[in-house]
Amino acid sequence: MSDLSLAQLQENKPVRLEKNGQALCVTRVGQEVFAVADTCTHAEASLTEGDVTGFKIECWLHGAQFDLRSGEALTPPATESLKTYAVHVDGDSVTIEI
Repeated sequence: MSDLSLAQLQENKPVRLEKNGQALCVTRVGQEVFAVADTCTHAEASLTEGDVTGFKIECWLHGAQFDLRSGEALTPPATESLKTYAVHVDGDSVTIEI
C-alpha cells in the first residue's frame, strides 16, 4: 500500500507524513521524490514549513540548509545530517521505506 500519491505532492512544497511513529518531510523536485526526517537537527523545528530550492531544504527557524538527496547539513547552524528514507514511485503511488 502506498503512503501517498504523486498527485498530492506539488513540486518544491514539502508535505509532512507520519509513518510508524516517524515524522517525515516528503518533497518532490521535478520527477524525483525525497523523504527526510521532518525535524531540523539544530533546533527541533519542522522542516515541512521550510523552503525548497533545487535539492536543498532550508529550515524556517534559523536558516540551516540540508541536501534532500543525502540529508547532509550544508550550512550552520546545523552540523548534523538528517536521516533519509528510500522512496519508491510506481505510477502515481509513492511508498517510503522506514
